[in-house]
Amino acid sequence: MKAIVAAKTENEPALIWQEVPGISHGSGEVLVDIRATAVNRADLLQAMGLYPPPAGESEILGLEMAGVVAAVGDAAEGWQIGDRVLGLLAGGGYARQVAVHPQMLIRLPDTWSFAEGAAIPEVWLTAFSNLFLEGNLKQGETVMIHAGGSGVGTAGIQMAREAGAAVHVTAGTPAKLDKCRELGAALAVNYKTQDFFEAAMAATGGQGVDLILDPIGAAYLNQNLKLLKVNGRLVIIGLLGGSGAELNLGAVLGKSLRILGTRLRARPLAEKIAITQKFQERFWPLLQAGELKPVIDRIFPIAEAQAAHAWVRQNHNIGKVILEISADA
Repeated sequence: MKAIVAAKTENEPALIWQEVPGISHGSGEVLVDIRATAVNRADLLQAMGLYPPPAGESEILGLEMAGVVAAVGDAAEGWQIGDRVLGLLAGGGYARQVAVHPQMLIRLPDTWSFAEGAAIPEVWLTAFSNLFLEGNLKQGETVMIHAGGSGVGTAGIQMAREAGAAVHVTAGTPAKLDKCRELGAALAVNYKTQDFFEAAMAATGGQGVDLILDPIGAAYLNQNLKLLKVNGRLVIIGLLGGSGAELNLGAVLGKSLRILGTRLRARPLAEKIAITQKFQERFWPLLQAGELKPVIDRIFPIAEAQAAHAWVRQNHNIGKVILEISADA
């Protein structure tokens, strides 16, 4: 089969669509012909050799996919050849085929494109698990979502809005801020020209927020802690702003704050299945009904994965960047 192979160069890695050994599926797995996958920052890091897959998982890039069931193992229930599906992966999405546990798959609506399906798993499950399962976001609370124009951000805004929370975001361009407002953000702060702490405090009458979803890390730590209310929660899901920071334990103790760091990819399969099922129960019906929508920035053919990675690396995208895999690719 064909897949993207990341070759080291003096500059950024070269992403090459080429023949690789085929894969097989176990008796408890479903084999899927992939029609679309998507770019995540984890893919950029893995291509540079900085984020290896969990032990025993595919070395091929790609944390999500949409496609068609090609084969079903004897012990895999619930699916038939020809079913249209989408699903979260620990790796292997930038390829023609992938083997998946049947309970990690979600049925792709007939009216959806494969690109729309591929825009769901990683970012919607990440936002869902961290806002609601880890962050315990409730109706009437206020949440700050950093990088609101990202895939996780655009998904998180919609779910938090639907849950009855007031949503504040940060983003770096007028277009991203406008999109966040369109999706339901009550406050959208340009972090390049404004102090998000001051803006959010002013918007909340000096009260602050209950929950912060943060992919930035060290650069935002102190402001995040100041912004949280008593019993506030800070959920850190990335380190785009660095990993080393001085932590003011007085602020943590004084306001009874909780700081959580979470990763989705490295979780045990049983936990990811549980997250997938809970997401399907709470928010998947709203996506099917069109009340919530995946946000797609642009679509590249799989052979142009290099350009797609560059687009994401340069922070141009609003929402997801998709890679399509055509039958003749």
